[in-house]
Amino acid sequence: MSDFKRIVAGFLAVGTVFSAASCSKKNTKISSEKAPDSAVTTQKKDDKPEPVTAPGSMDIVWLSDFDLNPEGGQRSSALSIFEDVYGGSIQFVSVSPDEKFTKLDQMIQAGDEVDMFPYDMSVFPEGVLKDRFQPLDPYFSEMGVDEGMWKDMSAVIDKFAYKGKHYVVPFSVSEPQLITYSRKLMKDGGMDDPYTLYKDGKWDWNAFNNMINKFSESEDSLHHFGISGFCGRAMLASSGKTVVGFDGEKLTNNIKDGEIAKAEGIMRDLQSRWLYNKSLNGAFRTDMSTLFYASSDLTLATSNRINPEADLMIVPFPKSPDADKTYIACDYDARMLVKGSKKGKAVATYLKCERLAASDEKFMAKKKEQALKTMTEEQYNALQEYISTAKANPVVDLGYGMGEKMLKNGDCNFDTRGAMDNITSALLEGGAPVGSWEELRDRMSPVIDEEIKKYN
Repeated sequence: MSDFKRIVAGFLAVGTVFSAASCSKKNTKISSEKAPDSAVTTQKKDDKPEPVTAPGSMDIVWLSDFDLNPEGGQRSSALSIFEDVYGGSIQFVSVSPDEKFTKLDQMIQAGDEVDMFPYDMSVFPEGVLKDRFQPLDPYFSEMGVDEGMWKDMSAVIDKFAYKGKHYVVPFSVSEPQLITYSRKLMKDGGMDDPYTLYKDGKWDWNAFNNMINKFSESEDSLHHFGISGFCGRAMLASSGKTVVGFDGEKLTNNIKDGEIAKAEGIMRDLQSRWLYNKSLNGAFRTDMSTLFYASSDLTLATSNRINPEADLMIVPFPKSPDADKTYIACDYDARMLVKGSKKGKAVATYLKCERLAASDEKFMAKKKEQALKTMTEEQYNALQEYISTAKANPVVDLGYGMGEKMLKNGDCNFDTRGAMDNITSALLEGGAPVGSWEELRDRMSPVIDEEIKKYN
C-alpha cells in the first residue's frame, strides 16, 4: 500500500471518531477551539479503508465550469478522502462560465437534482437574494466545525455570515493578489528590498511610490514603468476599507471613505504619469522595464522560469501609512449548497474533506513538495504567510457579489461595466469620462446605493 493510501486509510479511524464526537449545537459563529495536532493517524499497512456511510448517501451532483475529478487526472487529496473513506461520488454537470447561473436557475426551477455549486466573488450575496442557495449551519457537525479544524478560517467565515446564517464557508484562502519584483533590479537601482520592508512593518504606499519615482527617473533608452498587471482591486483592498460595508445584517455604502480616496489617488497618479503598463503579459517582464508586476501567485512559476537570474520575490501590496496592518485582496475556496438539495450532509462532508486536505500537515507537506518544483522555498514560505488568516488580513468586499450593476466581467466600456469594475479600473487605465476620483465617486455612489436597497 502506498504512503498516500495509508494516509487516506489512517483517516478512517479519525473520521469515524469525528462523526461520533461532533457537537450538535449550531452556532452563529464558527468554533475557534484548538485544532487537533493532525487529522491523520497511522494504521496497519495492509488495512483497507471501508466507507463509513450508507451507499448512495454521499453522492453529489456538482454543477460547474470545472471538474473536481478530471478524466485522466490525479485525484485531489480531498476527493480521495471523500471517495475512499466516505464512499462518496461526485457527478459532474458541465456548464460554461457565462451560462452557469442561468443553468443553475433552470435546474432549480425544473426540480432537477443539483447539490453543489462553485463559489466565486460574484456568487454572494446575490445568490442568496435570488434564492439559489441554502445555509450550511444545519450541517456544521458533518463539517467538523466544532472539532477545531476550521479554527484558522473562523474570522474569514464569519465575515460571510449573512443575517445569522453561513452560506459561504471557505476552506482556504487562495490566489492572493501580490507584487512580484526583482531583487537584482532593486539592488542595481540602490533601493531597499520590499520584502525586508514588509517584515519590518515599513512596506507602505510611501515606500512604494518612492521606489517607482526613483526607477522612473533612471537614465537609459527604456521607458520605465512602475507597475503592470492586475493592480486596481489589490490597491483598493490595501486601503483596508471596503466599498460596501457589512455588519452581518446590513450593507452600507463606504465609497466616501478617506482611505479609499487615497488608494484611488495612487491609481490616478500612476496613470497620469504613464507609470502603469496596461500590457498584461502574464509574467514579470524580462526586459526589466517595469519595477513591479501585479498578479496572483499563479504567475510566479512562469516568472521564475523566464527570469532565472533576476532573483524574484513576492510581497503583498503595500499598506496605507496610517494603517497598522497589511490588507490583501484574494480569493476564497468554497462550495455552495444549492437550494432544494437533499444532500446537505454529503456536501458538508465533502467540505470537511477539503478543509482537511487544506490544513493537515501531511497533506500540506505534499503540496509544498510540488510547489518547490517551480518556486524557491523562501517564496513558498512567504506565500503561506500571505494567505494565513493568523498573520494576514484578507479583505471581503461584498460589492463584488451584488450583480452585474456592480461587477460585469469582460465588459471594458465605462458606461456598461459594473461600479466595482470602474472603481478599480477607470482612473488606473484612463480613457474614462471622469478625470478625478471625486467625479468617479459621485457617478458610482448612486449605483451602489440603489443596489444596497435590495439587500437591506
